[in-house]
Amino acid sequence: MKFVKRQKDLCYFFPKSFNLKNIKFQKLKIMYGIVNKAIQGLVKENFGEDAWEKVKLKSGVAHNSFLSNESYPDEETFKLAGAASEVLNLPLEQVLIAFGEYWVLKTGLEHYGSLMRSGGDNLKEFLVNLPNFHSRVMLIYRNITPPEFRISDIENNSLQFHYYSQRQGLKYFVYGLIQGLGKMYKVSVKTTIIKSREDGYDHDIFFVSW
Repeated sequence: MKFVKRQKDLCYFFPKSFNLKNIKFQKLKIMYGIVNKAIQGLVKENFGEDAWEKVKLKSGVAHNSFLSNESYPDEETFKLAGAASEVLNLPLEQVLIAFGEYWVLKTGLEHYGSLMRSGGDNLKEFLVNLPNFHSRVMLIYRNITPPEFRISDIENNSLQFHYYSQRQGLKYFVYGLIQGLGKMYKVSVKTTIIKSREDGYDHDIFFVSW
């Protein structure tokens, strides 16, 4: 998946860009190593080992490798994403969207394959069942700081997807998750961010249609 080719298809969904420097990190929040390993995999598979080494150097993250079940500070994950944006000369939003898609199509299917396949027979069922899916993942990673997902306004070919999180700066990652699920189910999905925490709301809302 050469996600650099998708920039022209993504840019018009971004009414307001955000800057990594505006994200305030809280030291008590952690990510599991599987998240950082996924960023590593995304960069290496699309741009090669040399690009990953440049990203790692640019980020200032000292680890040579990441253990899936080990905890790492949130700040390291955001630094890796920001460094990937700079090294690859791509908008941060695009990197996060590509990461979300990769998380579903690669990390999710490889590590949670049975859970993914039991989520539903189609995209709509999976999205409606997503809160339950995430609860099951929390049984595996007990120290995770979890987001919350809610679904509303369910129609035959659309719904509203609500994303609540203590973390800031990940709405485009969630956008990518939704797009990745569409690809997993081989459905053409259009996702639009209709409300955002950056605009003063307490959570992000996506309108998803297929």
